[in-house]
Amino acid sequence: NSFGSLHKIEIESREFHFYQLNKLEKDRIGSIDKFPFSIKILLESLLRNENSVEVSQQDIINLANWNPKNVQKVELPFMPARVVLQDFTGVPAVVDLAALRSAAIRLGGDPQKVNPQIPVDLVIDHSVQVDRFGSASALAFNAEKEFERNRERYEFLKWATNTFKNFRAVPPATGIVHQVNLEFLAKVVQQKQTENGARILFPDTLVGTDSHTPMINGLGVLGWGVGGIEAEATMLGQPYYMVAPEVIGFKLTGELPARATATDLVLTVTEILRKKGVVGKFVEFYGAGLSSLTLADRATISNMAPEYGATVGYFPVDDETLNYLRNTGRSEELVKIVEHYCKEQGLFRTDDTPDPQFTDTVELDLKAVVPCVSGPKRPQDRVALDAVKKYWHETLQAPTEKRGFGIKDQDKEKFATLSVRGETYLLKHGSVVISAITSCTNTSNPSVMIGAGLLARNAVQAGLKAKPWVKTSLAPGSKVVTEYLRVSGLTPYLDALGFHLVGYGCTTCIGNSGPLPEHISKAISDNKLISVSVLSGNRNFEGRINPDVQASFLMSPPLVVAYALAGSIDIDLNNEPLGYDPNDQPVYLKDIWPSQDEIRQTVAECVNSEMFRQHYGNVLDGNETWNEVAVPTGEVYQWDPKSTYIQEPPFFKNITAEIPSLTDILGASVLAWLPDSTTTDHISPAGSIAPTSPAGKYLISIGVQPKDFNSYGSRRGNHEVMMRGTLANIRIKNKLIPGVEGGYTIYQPTVEQMAIWEAAEKYMADKTALIILAGKEYGSGSSRDWAAKGVFLQGVNAVIAESYERIHRSNLVGMGVLPLQFKPGQSVESLGLSGFETFDILGIQNEMHPGAEVIVK
Repeated sequence: NSFGSLHKIEIESREFHFYQLNKLEKDRIGSIDKFPFSIKILLESLLRNENSVEVSQQDIINLANWNPKNVQKVELPFMPARVVLQDFTGVPAVVDLAALRSAAIRLGGDPQKVNPQIPVDLVIDHSVQVDRFGSASALAFNAEKEFERNRERYEFLKWATNTFKNFRAVPPATGIVHQVNLEFLAKVVQQKQTENGARILFPDTLVGTDSHTPMINGLGVLGWGVGGIEAEATMLGQPYYMVAPEVIGFKLTGELPARATATDLVLTVTEILRKKGVVGKFVEFYGAGLSSLTLADRATISNMAPEYGATVGYFPVDDETLNYLRNTGRSEELVKIVEHYCKEQGLFRTDDTPDPQFTDTVELDLKAVVPCVSGPKRPQDRVALDAVKKYWHETLQAPTEKRGFGIKDQDKEKFATLSVRGETYLLKHGSVVISAITSCTNTSNPSVMIGAGLLARNAVQAGLKAKPWVKTSLAPGSKVVTEYLRVSGLTPYLDALGFHLVGYGCTTCIGNSGPLPEHISKAISDNKLISVSVLSGNRNFEGRINPDVQASFLMSPPLVVAYALAGSIDIDLNNEPLGYDPNDQPVYLKDIWPSQDEIRQTVAECVNSEMFRQHYGNVLDGNETWNEVAVPTGEVYQWDPKSTYIQEPPFFKNITAEIPSLTDILGASVLAWLPDSTTTDHISPAGSIAPTSPAGKYLISIGVQPKDFNSYGSRRGNHEVMMRGTLANIRIKNKLIPGVEGGYTIYQPTVEQMAIWEAAEKYMADKTALIILAGKEYGSGSSRDWAAKGVFLQGVNAVIAESYERIHRSNLVGMGVLPLQFKPGQSVESLGLSGFETFDILGIQNEMHPGAEVIVK
């Protein structure tokens, strides 16, 4: 407290303390009053955590002098209040902690000293898969399969819950991590008691191992996604080191028009900000338009910060925040604390609040938003609903290097004849085979979920049905959604169209869509059809949703239902009928689209705080199946060599007390040359494991049958599977072998084509250093630490790319894989490289720093 900023405040007759930001302003240390809210929160963290070790006086002064128009690249040691994990990314993080305990024993240390130093919540939400759908038994069947497949992982997580301090696991079938965070875990303002009994108030902040952690920014909580490696360091008490960010102000004015949804808004925002270029920057929303958005609408926008490339998409605390806390069952005491603290600290927004000073700004009048979708391969590729049919035909024939499918004229009208339930149908390019209401982006928003239910009701009443080749599913983000759909009387109509409840978790959006019916899958494969998935998610990268689906479109839940009725993306929903009623009269989308007034009224009548209190009241111990999972004992995990899910990773097995010196990389070969927008899904897939892939062959060799493969994401606790699955995405393109799709490369000593893992094994046996060459936006997408761990275990020493996404670059650094960036204007092509050269990387030293230059020969 060297700045004398510790201040006393009384709230509801109780005494609290907080570190007052305007003390710095009074002492003329900075113009804090004009700062964006997000920068104020970072500054408060520095002020509160000053200890002359991790956080110094100079760190505080540096940020207090933040200049929006000339942001100095100073490093900040940010200390978040907590960490949030989901099970796909969380299990490997906890496996690493368990491995550190084993390493501590080997080095003669005390394993009990290895513990999270701040609160850590892991929400099990990525393990449920849509195996059964379109029936009332789907939920029970899928839940049973989930426990059957993942019991080893769940036993491990229960051991961790009982063994590690500051760690708890939220059981399966609770909901999606970001929705559980929004509706239950987040406090907005935290409090901590000091040794002398004083209660300190401070902003709720966090980092999370899922890239959609920024969803919590909609609640006024500053948080963002990090790689698992960074999360582990933060859990163990190390600050998250970051460069002082530029902040882009996004001004919102007006109100959304009648037919536009929050999903349409976020797809529009994503397109605008990708064009603007906000990678590595903070985005903060301001303007009177904020007051027309519900908190769920704001959370929808914040959720997709990774898609528009920003670190955060922050909405300040205001009256709507307080309303949401009350409406989701938080205590009145907490609401009062949030209100008083934020107003006293200068963290509370009203329509009269002066605009903060930003590095740059963009603006959107909400009334300009129109119904739209995004796809078929990237979230930022938005197209207005009335242009989808034309866009589809253009995309179908566009070359693959321009994100098309390269279908020739003579193949445009290809089809397969199907017999479904005694009737004959045609499956064509553009046929929708998956229609999923899923993911954290939209299922947290009652307006779009109620909208989907009302549209389903209107469709059923008009005599419409979903097409029989469409795999339909409803995977809500929390049990509260199921409750308000039931209370509103809309569940039977969703069921009638096949949108039965399939589970609570991140299903289709993460690739857990489950297999298509065999005859559908065979028809697609045999006829090389470009089939389509439509989902209310946030991700649609190639190979992510389902191995049989090449085109995926993001859209609002009501449109997901509409496209299930149409059965094809090749339709103009504004002017062509969705289907025909029993009198053979056409039924158009406009005929069944619910009004905004009806949606608002239904939400007001059917969503209440008691639902939230009821479903989160026993959240940690209310799942009986979870309670019955066996719990291993002991302060050190007993690794089972026969386990196919949990293995001790090799990272710490030979760790020494001394840090080895860095050396130059000499005589390196190129393992892969990857194109622009290569995502972490391409590098480390999360979905299904093909029996013919190196990972599939390995599992078969140890006695696992293909039906029990589960997914790559579920096996992230086993490095033997994951290193074989690295660079094994079925849609990845290695420019060393043009025209070939999938995880293949050329083993250069013999010029043989083989699986990337097989080539990597040969190179490692030869002791040949390896590099990856890449284009722009390398590692975009999910915050997937295995995309860095996997290439490390394949012997890759460095990546040379034109640009990186923030999280993946940090993960590479964390694994000791050097991320080098071509100088501006340079690329593999501009330098005339083929990828068949030998590379030396010179000037690698222990004193290297970000921005330093090295010589690549």
